[in-house]
Amino acid sequence: MQNFGKYLLFLKSLVTRGEPLKIIFKRTIDEAILIGINSIFIVALVSTFIGAVSTVQVSYNMVNALIPRSTIGFIVREMVILELAPTITSIVLAGKVGSSIAGGLGTMKITEQVDALEVMGINSTSYLVLPKILAALLVFPMLVIIAMFLGLMGGYIAGTVTGQLTAQEYISGLRIDFIPYNVVFALIKSFIFAFLISSISSYKGYYTSGGALEVGAAGTAAVTHSVIAVLIADFVSAQMLL
Repeated sequence: MQNFGKYLLFLKSLVTRGEPLKIIFKRTIDEAILIGINSIFIVALVSTFIGAVSTVQVSYNMVNALIPRSTIGFIVREMVILELAPTITSIVLAGKVGSSIAGGLGTMKITEQVDALEVMGINSTSYLVLPKILAALLVFPMLVIIAMFLGLMGGYIAGTVTGQLTAQEYISGLRIDFIPYNVVFALIKSFIFAFLISSISSYKGYYTSGGALEVGAAGTAAVTHSVIAVLIADFVSAQMLL
């Protein structure tokens, strides 16, 4: 509970005595490029293969001849949009982005760069942390949309290349009983996950003390706690929003 209270005070400090909006905007764009552009490849690779594997495995278990093959496309669509794209993408980003944020802030903390900002009258949390959180809120939904598209595309390629089903059957399955709210739900989850990953990782990095060993430990703790928070938030959001 003590750490949770410290975390809440840390979040409060982000918006008290904030830096000028022009500076925050510029730093947010810089952070968005670092978080978003550098993560596209890993997100694309993971989401494409997840869609492909999902199609092959669903087809493998579709043994009843009375069930149309288009059902494979329907199941893959629901899996990718509701769960795989937002959650798996966020877990991957927790490992990549979370460790990077914690390591960067931790290094600045132990080298007293954060203290130097405070001496100059700059709110270090607003200047260093707030742009990272805003950037994550901006780019995570974009990466999830990319993951959705490539996941479904990976399923299409795997299904047609391996002969599990025809292109027409897969596309027909994607169109069966489509609920647009599912996409909205996935994007809502991406915002929640973005905030949790960026804020928890920043918290772990900002309060690092010691040396290089502690920076590594902070990065590990940031990833671990972020993944746990994402999984809990995934369950809670599913219960509340579906």
